Formats: sequence, structure tokens, C-alpha cells
Amino acid sequence: MFFYAARQPIFTQDKALYAYELLFRDSIVNAFPNVDGDQATSKLIEASQFNLGLEDFTDHHPAFINFSDELVIKGYPQLIPKEQLVVELLETARPTKRLLQSVQALKQAGYQIALDDYVHNPVWLHFFPYVDIIKVDFRTSTNEQILEIKKAASDFAIELLAEKVESHEEFNHAIELGFTYFQGYFFSEPEMMQSKALGPSQMSLAELLYESSKSEMNLDSIITIFQRDVTLSFKLLRYANSAAFKRRNDIETIRQAIVVLGQAELKKFLAVLFAAQVNTSKPVELIRLSMGRANFCEAIAKSHQKLRDPSTAFLTGMLSVIDAILDEPIESVMNKLPLSEDIKTALIKKTGILADYLSLVQHYEKAQWDDANALISKLGIDANKVPDFYHDSIHWASEHANQIAE
Repeated sequence: MFFYAARQPIFTQDKALYAYELLFRDSIVNAFPNVDGDQATSKLIEASQFNLGLEDFTDHHPAFINFSDELVIKGYPQLIPKEQLVVELLETARPTKRLLQSVQALKQAGYQIALDDYVHNPVWLHFFPYVDIIKVDFRTSTNEQILEIKKAASDFAIELLAEKVESHEEFNHAIELGFTYFQGYFFSEPEMMQSKALGPSQMSLAELLYESSKSEMNLDSIITIFQRDVTLSFKLLRYANSAAFKRRNDIETIRQAIVVLGQAELKKFLAVLFAAQVNTSKPVELIRLSMGRANFCEAIAKSHQKLRDPSTAFLTGMLSVIDAILDEPIESVMNKLPLSEDIKTALIKKTGILADYLSLVQHYEKAQWDDANALISKLGIDANKVPDFYHDSIHWASEHANQIAE
């Protein structure tokens, strides 16, 4: 059993993944459950500690989890190991003496404390010696309000986190204002609009994507492409010999690796490798995002049973952030790749069943539960399976992303 939650990444100034914020719901069907915030957080703690393991969902990064003042006073945060948690005090919390004592106790126990959606109020200065991070809504706060918070925090070892950063312009502006951490999907948007030629290995990968997308793969053609690129050959052999596949004997030839992997696994390998190799300066989290989307879209396609080949859904999810990886308009990227019209239509025009699968995972990533619920109803998918697909995709992406991106 999985708990129902979306996760949103938090980055450092150099776009390294720092943590995830977990956003809880009791199910995808009951998108806004008739439970208060305390009950929601309690369920998340129960599920993450006793059913799944929080580190599995956050890939061993810290988790920002919302706590009301009442739950902090009751000591609920200490049910989660301090290494796994950043205690996020909700903006509705009341700065009472009891809460201050509880925050002091958490700090002494080694927990990190964050203030969520903070708007400066001098009464909170009593808490500042025990606060590590202040989260500021970047969309609703003015420069003057941000600078006021920065000045108030300057006498303490407090770092600022900008929430809802959705473009690179906002990211750069937040850096100028003194923010240390950044939450939002700016990393999945193109940083600039330019035309860029694909390198030799990238063109070989594009050819391989095309060859592997055929209903009947030409094994000799695929082997020939691999053999003219030693780097791709090395990565294929390393992948086929990795612990992800239970092999009794080592694989020593290109032909053997392709045969052993099989068509479905080869398609996944090539799609992941293409996304990872076209721009190695991008954060690994971007590759992990594309892999998670790919796995999710394929799982939805298999369950929905409306596509002849569910691997097209995998490739659609994988390439959904290729414009951000290449820093190039999606239309330009698609013109360079020999892909099916269904995939191109989904990524460029945002229409068709593949686009619906992609929209569903994007709604889930951002905890847009109403939109997700409406799309699930439109597609006629079993709503109870969707959270499992999402969590499975996160685990699969975390397991493979670092290995492929090396």
C-alpha cells in the first residue's frame, strides 16, 4: 500500500537537488479530503514510516513536511528521524510560548525548522534563533517584503527559500535577492531559445531511437550504429551487465546485450540515454523527472489498453522535457528526430491520448488534484491504480537515473 502524495523538488543555487516537499492527499479520487491538516500529516507520517519508508520516496534526500502548531507541540515530528525531515511550520501557526518551547526542543534534538509562506511579523523574532530556513512565496511577495525578511534574518543563521519559482528569469532574480534554495519547476523549462546541432553520439542515439521504434527491429542495423560509437557501446554493455538485471553470465558483445535486453528494455535504455546525454550540464533531477514521466505514461498506457504499442507512451514521457535539456524550442527538437506523428503531436500541440497521459503525470507532480481527477474520469482509468503508478515510477527513476546519467 502506498500513501498518496506528490513531491516537489527543492534546489540549491547551482541547481543541485537539496530536498523534496511532500504534499499529502488521502486518495486521488477524494482529491481534497474532508480531513484537517493535522489528520493529513498524521496519515503521511504513519504511511511513510510504517508502510513504505520515507527515504524510498525522497531518494534519501530530506523531506519538507507541513506541521501545524498543535502537532509540533504534541511531538509528532520526532516520529520521523531527524536526518530525513525538515519540520515545516505552517503559516497558520500561532507564535505561542508552548510552540516556542517545542521548537526549541526540536532544535536541541537536531531537527531542521522551516517557516512556511512567511510574511514578516516581529513576534516571530523569538523563534529566529531556532529557525534554519524561511520559505517565501516568490509569486505573491514584493521585493520590499522579501528584503524586509532578509534584513530581519540577517542576524541569524537563517537561509531563504523561494517557493513557486517557475522560470529561469525568476530563478536568477531570486538569487539576486539573496535566496539560497528554490522550489518550483523552473528547471524543466528551457533556459534560452536557440538552435543547436546534435553531436555525433546524439545523432547516433536519434537513429537508434528511430530503429528501435519500428514494429520489427532490424538487429543488424542497430548493431552497426552501436559499433561505430565506442561510448554508446560501452554504456550498453555496462547497462546490460548491471545489477538491475539478474544475469548468470557476463555479456560481452553488442549483439548479445541487445538480445538479452529485449526490444522493450532496449527502447527504455535508448530513450533514457538520449535524454541524459544531450546536455550533461543539466541537473540529474531533470533526467529523473523525464524517466519518472516515461515510466508513468507507459504504466497508464498498459492499463488503459488504447495504444497498440505502450512504448510510445514511454518515449513521449521521456522526451517531454527534451526542450529544457537542449535549451531549444520543442518544435525545433521534434524536427530533428525521426519520431511518429502521434508523439510529435502530443509534445508540440498537446493533443491526443499521449498528451492526456503526459498531462496526468504533470498534474500529479504539482499536486493539482482536481485536474488529475477530471482527466482520470475522462480517460476512464481505474483511479485507485494511479497513485501506485506514480510511486512506482518515482522508484524506478531513482534506481536508474544516476547510473544512466554518468
